[in-house]
Amino acid sequence: MVAKKDFVIRLAGEGGQGMVTASEALAAAAAQVGYHVMTFVTFPSQIMGGPTWSQCRISTTPALSNGDELDVLVAFNEDGFNTHKGELRDGGIIIYDSAVFEIGAEEQKTLNSVALPYQELGKSTGNPRAANMVILGAIAEFVNWPDQYLSDFNVRRFTRGRPNDKEVVDANEMGLQLGKTASQESGFSLGELAKPEPPDYEQILIKGNDSLSAGAIAGDVELFVGYPISPATTILTFMETNLKGEGKFVYQSSSEIESITAISGGAFAGKRSMTSTAGPGFSLMSEGLGMAWMMELPIVVVDAQRGGPATGLPTKTEQSDLYMAMHPAHGDAQLPVIAPGTVEECFYSAMHALNWAERYQGPVIVLSDHMLTERTQNIKKPDPHLIPIERRDFYKGDGDDYLRYEGDNVSPMPIPGGPGAYVANASEHDGIGDTTHLPQRHVDGTDRRFNKLKTLEDSLYESRNTHHSIAVMPWGGQKGPTHEAYEKLMEDGIDVGWYYTMFLSPLNPKLIAELQKKDLVIVPELNYLGQFSSILRQHRINAESITQYTGLPFKVNHLVDEITNIVKNQSNSKTKAGV
Repeated sequence: MVAKKDFVIRLAGEGGQGMVTASEALAAAAAQVGYHVMTFVTFPSQIMGGPTWSQCRISTTPALSNGDELDVLVAFNEDGFNTHKGELRDGGIIIYDSAVFEIGAEEQKTLNSVALPYQELGKSTGNPRAANMVILGAIAEFVNWPDQYLSDFNVRRFTRGRPNDKEVVDANEMGLQLGKTASQESGFSLGELAKPEPPDYEQILIKGNDSLSAGAIAGDVELFVGYPISPATTILTFMETNLKGEGKFVYQSSSEIESITAISGGAFAGKRSMTSTAGPGFSLMSEGLGMAWMMELPIVVVDAQRGGPATGLPTKTEQSDLYMAMHPAHGDAQLPVIAPGTVEECFYSAMHALNWAERYQGPVIVLSDHMLTERTQNIKKPDPHLIPIERRDFYKGDGDDYLRYEGDNVSPMPIPGGPGAYVANASEHDGIGDTTHLPQRHVDGTDRRFNKLKTLEDSLYESRNTHHSIAVMPWGGQKGPTHEAYEKLMEDGIDVGWYYTMFLSPLNPKLIAELQKKDLVIVPELNYLGQFSSILRQHRINAESITQYTGLPFKVNHLVDEITNIVKNQSNSKTKAGV
């Protein structure tokens, strides 16, 4: 039998039962020995309880999505079993807590089910928390994992210099063996998981929000002010723990309005300033963002997208804030938007955003999404030296008659108390910053603010098979599932090109020119309106979206089917038209 190269496990139950902890532990153990891993978690917006599930994908090649079909389903309760059993692949295995519920006799005839009272078995080790280790031991045995993988992980994770370390490690090891024995006695097997093929570069296991935060610190953010909101809160907590040193300051504000005004003040004072929020908080920041655009203040705002509108789906993924990110303020304003598509890109997106803000002297939006924020993945260790730090052009003159807002593009920025000190005015203003309502001044100011965006038009983009007349172009967190789907389309001989960039506004003019030549650009995106495709159409690009708004990411096979049908229909239309 050919060894498996991919292994997908889902744990489903109620919030607080340990599904996330177990899947992340499995991912960490697999990454430790050289596998590529990715987790995905979805849970309700409450502290405890409610339907929750977490998924772990283990692969011998880089994981691009969290996986379509399940090899193993671990059901912590009956609802978890009933809700997710239909996603098992043929031959998949269900582990369920037989002390909590039983699977009916008829279903047992058609399912590979293993009764495993792991909570009780965990208690039998002397440490109830070893229940997760019982589950991991059972899962590992189904793919013939060497005992050493999880044993080494156990020792490494739980040897923390505490008096009871040995007791914890020993109880966990007993739990692993109890789970392994249960799997062996079931007689079920998924075949051997191929040995890991570690890459020739250093990797780190990290979550999207942590990666983005680390990127901001590498990009020399100096002031961070934030207010807790799902799914952006862990950016604030990461900064509170790690943004330290002379000239650095982190503060938890009392509201998003305080956050946006505080970082605007920091930017006015010459500091590289940043905040993070999610959709509802971003809405509250709209007036402050318009102010920063008008005043030409370099700030960065991270919007970790979730389902909306209003309170919406606080703990589900969506890509429905793109319109708002580009145009959050009333009046004529278009903000630069960077939308990372991978955990690795989260790191670099923060560095780029800080540079962009400094370069064009205005607000920049980093548009992440829940799928990325909570995802754990091992990635190539980011190299901050790949992105040189850019600093704003400070005014170095010696007079007090400097006209801060004169000219039709970026101009040197004075620092309060220094030469050329000026008033940053949210009203339309003249060259020195004084309020004016003169028509020509408003024309000049508007032209200046939009002209500055041209300094950002040198962004990078990906392209493959550009000779095809139809192209696929995902954005944000759906890059991975679409990329995996694209590889399958190539294997199936479907004629379609690939384009991608995380720099959504402004788009590189060269990219726009290439896309304008296409018969069709297909945009998979998680929103109802097809927001990015409509933006592409504004650039005279023939684009249409594949939309989904379930709070969950795309499945790869769904994208393959949808894109294949669109390409075939387009081809048939051209044939009928005699083209």
